[in-house]
Amino acid sequence: MESFLSSIDYKDPIWISIAFLFGALSRGIGLPPLVGFLMAGFVLNIFGVTGGDFLNEMADLGIALLLFTIGLKLKLKDLLKVEIWGSGLLHMLIFTLVSSAIFLLLTQLNFSLFSELTITSALIISFALSFSSTVFVVKALEERADFLSRYGQIAIGILIIQDLVAVLYIGVSAAKIPSLWAAGLIILLFIARPLIIKLSMKIGHGELLLLFGLSMALGGSALFEAVDMKADLGALVFGVLLANTPKAEELSKALLSVKELFLVGFFLSIGMAGLPDITTFIVVLILLPLLIFKSGLFFWLLSKFKERTFPASKVSLALANYSEFGLIVTIVAVSQGWITNEWLVVMAVLIAVSFVVSSTVNQYSDDLYSRFQYRLKKYQHPLLLEEDSGIDLADIKILVCGMGRVGSGAYDQLKKHNKLIGLDIDPKIVKSQLNNERKTYYANVSGADFWSKIDIKNSDVEWVILCAPNVDANKAAAKLARNWGFEGNISATSLYSDEKEVLIASGVNNVFNIYSEAGAGLALHGQKTSIVKKSKESKG
Repeated sequence: MESFLSSIDYKDPIWISIAFLFGALSRGIGLPPLVGFLMAGFVLNIFGVTGGDFLNEMADLGIALLLFTIGLKLKLKDLLKVEIWGSGLLHMLIFTLVSSAIFLLLTQLNFSLFSELTITSALIISFALSFSSTVFVVKALEERADFLSRYGQIAIGILIIQDLVAVLYIGVSAAKIPSLWAAGLIILLFIARPLIIKLSMKIGHGELLLLFGLSMALGGSALFEAVDMKADLGALVFGVLLANTPKAEELSKALLSVKELFLVGFFLSIGMAGLPDITTFIVVLILLPLLIFKSGLFFWLLSKFKERTFPASKVSLALANYSEFGLIVTIVAVSQGWITNEWLVVMAVLIAVSFVVSSTVNQYSDDLYSRFQYRLKKYQHPLLLEEDSGIDLADIKILVCGMGRVGSGAYDQLKKHNKLIGLDIDPKIVKSQLNNERKTYYANVSGADFWSKIDIKNSDVEWVILCAPNVDANKAAAKLARNWGFEGNISATSLYSDEKEVLIASGVNNVFNIYSEAGAGLALHGQKTSIVKKSKESKG
């Protein structure tokens, strides 16, 4: 921590302020703030600004915390599914070979960077381009509240497979193998896991939980680096140790703001990686269309592995970008003299542009699926991995979407006099609600696939109640319900007053602000209690 603080330069707060301005502008035009952070890095680079130790430290901490929070939500058994590791590894192999062939054809153009490529350098660059961005995809899933969705879990699983391949590549490239202590560390962690979980349960909430999370993420990184393993992998492994435990979700939320802060340094550092010129932009424009092949290959492979059309298409669009790990692969290749430094600048610009393209396309992914679903379903495997949920809407009048505490309360209040069902994206919540005799189904209501299957327009449903904890999920669900012909009443919860107009514009009829309504409910409850008490006293 002392080295981190001592690395702060007087100019660093200025660069962070500039990143904030670009992030705000990016959000203002409908793009994720991270795109603005990247642009800030490139603009600063144009004016000769380079990243110092402080930004590098921020970047490293941000990546460590990101991978730790991924580990908290990771289900290891999902990585063992053939549709995840099979499609992930096959995609990297096919994409690398096809892209390398294209690179070798481009050498015939005798154009600058392409003319100097060899088979080895073409393979390395193609391999670097085969990665998709963990940082970008995780942030996009969090913003859309799709982390627990079917496509979200598949996308994260494939990204983890890619990250493991990257770790192997870096180890082999640097001729660096784990020390003999590495095996002992893994065994020790396995033995210590029950104690770590017990400790997490004893520390309560608030700042102690935050410090515990930081200690686990950064301590895991330091321990793995000490035994000659990748530090980022240590953060991921320590997150996995706490996955599926009672404190995992709360710990993830506690680290959210800290993680976001440090990731600003990561995106700024990418933008400052090098100064692009006209040749760089020409090469970027030539390589950018490979995203179409990359996305299409994901869709084709997942379809062959018997995934349904909707999750396959959503995964293919979510992973249609280039990755920060690709930049790391390129840095290693440059340090070994396998490719020239110009390709490092090309990769940095290409990653930034791919983020802009991917974020724009993913904003309209549900609309695109609704428009092309019948064409896409021609490629769907006749034997699917999982059957449709079989939700029966016959005589159902109310859908409660999001069966957390708010949704459960709404369900209990309405079930006496109405026919209703609950819907939730988390299988654990569905199972818990069924055990509590609440009729609940697994469904991703913020995805077009659900609404396209239930024929909401011709159903008996009169009221849809949206109780997701994320306003974007409620907004997406309301918009999709209207797009698929629902004309009944839609109610939605919100946390902040400025979300009301956004929800109403998306098709919501009435908005329930949880905080303000809870206060009003508390006052009303107190009044009733006081009246009853006075009545009893007067009678006495």
